Amino acid sequence: MDKRIPVYIITGFLGSGKTTVLKQMVEHAKAKQLKPAILLNELGAENVEKQLFDNEEMIELLDGCICCTIQEDMKEELVAFLEKRQDIDILFIEGTGIANPIEIVEALTHPTLINKVEVHTIIGVVDSSRYLEFQSLFQSSKEIREMLKDQVKASSLLILNKKDLINEKEMKKVIERVERLKQKGVEIVQTSFGEVDKELLFLKRVQTEEWTYQKHSHEHGHHHHHDHPFQAIKLEHIPAMDKRMFEKWLKDQPKLLRAKGYIALSPDHHLFSFQFASGYLQLTPLDEKVVPCLILIGAGLDQSVVESFRNRFS
Repeated sequence: MDKRIPVYIITGFLGSGKTTVLKQMVEHAKAKQLKPAILLNELGAENVEKQLFDNEEMIELLDGCICCTIQEDMKEELVAFLEKRQDIDILFIEGTGIANPIEIVEALTHPTLINKVEVHTIIGVVDSSRYLEFQSLFQSSKEIREMLKDQVKASSLLILNKKDLINEKEMKKVIERVERLKQKGVEIVQTSFGEVDKELLFLKRVQTEEWTYQKHSHEHGHHHHHDHPFQAIKLEHIPAMDKRMFEKWLKDQPKLLRAKGYIALSPDHHLFSFQFASGYLQLTPLDEKVVPCLILIGAGLDQSVVESFRNRFS
C-alpha cells in the first residue's frame, strides 16, 4: 500500500477561529517543506475566504455541508484530485460551522479513499467567549446546542479560543462544560487569536488501522492497543454472512459510531454496499465485483472488536 496522505480536520462553530488556525497550519507545513492541499466547505455559493489561500492547492465544496448533502461529492472530487496531484504531502479540511466531524471522517474512510488518506487529528475550535451563551436553553436553539456537543465529542484536540474576551471565572465554567462532553484523553488548549503551539496541532491523535480477516488463524496485522479517542479500522477479505447475524453484531458494539463497506450475504453470496449508523443497517445491491471489506469508526475501538467479529463469523 502506498503511503497515505495525513489529513487534519478543523471543526468549530461559526466565528470560532477555524480559518485562523488553518492558516497557521498551512504556513507551518510549508515551512517544513511540505506541499499542502486545502479542502474548504461553504454552505453558500461562494467561498469568501478563498483569497486567504490564493497560492495554495484548493478543493472548494460549495452550496452544502460535507456531513449532509455533499458527502458523495467530496469523496469523488478528492479521489480525482489526488489522482491528478500526486505531489501533495498533507491535506487540511475545514468544514462548515455546522458540520459534524464524524461525518467527514466517514467520507474519508470510504473504501475508495481509506488507502489514499489517513486522518491524523480532528481539531475542535471553540469560541470561549460565547460558548456558555450557545449552550444556554434561553439564548440558543436546540439545534445549535446539539451541534456544538457533537463537535466537542468528535474532537481529538480542543482549542478554547478567544480567552482574552472572558474572565477566569467564565473560562472555568467553559472548561467544566467541555470536560463533561469530550472523549477521555483529549487535550484542551486555551488560546487567544488561534495562537497554538504548532507541534500540538500536528500530533497524530486519531488512529486508522488495517486488519486482514483470516478464517482459520488468529494471526493478523497491527496487533497493537491504542488510546486514541477515535479509530477507523478496515477489515478486509471477510466471508459471506447472514444478514441478521451481521446486523446484530453491529448493534452489539457499544463503541461503534459508524460502519460501512461491502459485504456478501449468504446463502447466495450477493454483494451489497452497506451503511450502519444510529443502530440502522442500510443495504444497497451491487452489480460490479468488489472485494468485501468492513470499515468501522468508533471511539475507543481496539483489536477486541476485530476478535469479536472473528469469533462470531469464523
